[in-house]
Amino acid sequence: MPRRRKRDFLIRGFSKLLKEDKLKIVSELMDNQVEAMELMKSFWLSDKSKQKVFDEFSENTLSNFYIPYGVAPNVVVNGRTYHVPVVIEESSVVAAASSSSRFWSERGGFKARVIGVEKIGQVHFLWNGKKSKLVKVLDSLKLYLREAAMDISKNMEERGGGITDFELLDFTKKMDNYYQLKVSFNTVDSMGANFINSCLEEFASALKEFFKTHEIFSDNERECEIIMSILSNYTPNNIVKAWVECDYNDLNGIFNEMTGEQFARKFQMAVKIAETDIYRATTHNKGVFNGVDAVAIATGNDFRAIEAAGHAYATKDGSYKSLTKVFLTENKFRYELTMPMSLGTVGGLTSLHPLAKHSLEMLGNPKAKELMMIVASVGLASNFAAIRSLVTKGIQIGHMKMHLFNILNHVEATKDEKEKAIEHFVTHRVSHGAVKKFIQTLREN
Repeated sequence: MPRRRKRDFLIRGFSKLLKEDKLKIVSELMDNQVEAMELMKSFWLSDKSKQKVFDEFSENTLSNFYIPYGVAPNVVVNGRTYHVPVVIEESSVVAAASSSSRFWSERGGFKARVIGVEKIGQVHFLWNGKKSKLVKVLDSLKLYLREAAMDISKNMEERGGGITDFELLDFTKKMDNYYQLKVSFNTVDSMGANFINSCLEEFASALKEFFKTHEIFSDNERECEIIMSILSNYTPNNIVKAWVECDYNDLNGIFNEMTGEQFARKFQMAVKIAETDIYRATTHNKGVFNGVDAVAIATGNDFRAIEAAGHAYATKDGSYKSLTKVFLTENKFRYELTMPMSLGTVGGLTSLHPLAKHSLEMLGNPKAKELMMIVASVGLASNFAAIRSLVTKGIQIGHMKMHLFNILNHVEATKDEKEKAIEHFVTHRVSHGAVKKFIQTLREN
């Protein structure tokens, strides 16, 4: 019988254990238990009250996982200059966004506007009745639902938001007896997930009661089965647009082998490829999210929800395409990004995480709409820089230069060795093998 490995065991009631006990159990999975425990403890905050806040952000917290917190300076949006906090582990992304922002700051900066702020929630239910009856009393149902959620929506309405619309969707041709109550919300400056879900669950209870009590329904129409009530992270009417534009002459000098107009046309072809080919489109849009996610994380927002909505939006025309577009006229270049973006500047981690609060203060404590425009501009900056490199000198030269420090740390280079390596690779191509060989040569001599 094979020997049972120490990792092959189930843990009962893990969430109820003390943090130290959780840490001990997990450390037993490592070859060196003591070293593993010391490593995880080394990332605890010395201030116990602050560490307690971090522990309570999530479940089964053992330690803190640090990612660099930096800044992309000189992001000019609608004439205002921002120095934007970013949280990301890839140095080339920060360098690219910063370089691109500086480039466009001298050419009018980024322009941006919010097109819509509608968010969506759904009550999915089964009902075996005559749709015509439900349509007939739909206005009464809407009023009934609003009254049911009045206590929940009152505060949001006082801030200028709330429940904006109801729509009944019939999916019975796709699934027997399946209907959907689609609800639109405006959550103003909060991301609003808890508010939306609370309203939806209240609607679900009210919907069941409405079928039971309204006189229009016959006895066999009085029962409905609630499948689930939940917000949707797809927000195609919660849209922000950011763009840059300039004369072709303003693009002269980007690459010595091209005029500004030649660069613009080659840039346009690169983006058209991302509109045509899903493999390229995926990587192209990832270049947008490099910037978007970094600011979302820094401000305590849900980057996963933003990405999910963005990728869904990229398929709105039937196939996955670029989120950006290029427009060329006789002498002008315009590059724009349009995407859904559900962000908040109040509530949740934006208020609880000390660095998220710091980030928002760094940006001047923006409202949600202003933050949407900032984030979209950084996403466009990141993407522009990537395409600029791809159609000129190639992306690896700059990327590997930025990656040099990671490689030097990997080979455990000393301070003196790092200084010599940095000087050497100013004029030499960076690769893991080349850096390793250079350090070995230094040590042998």
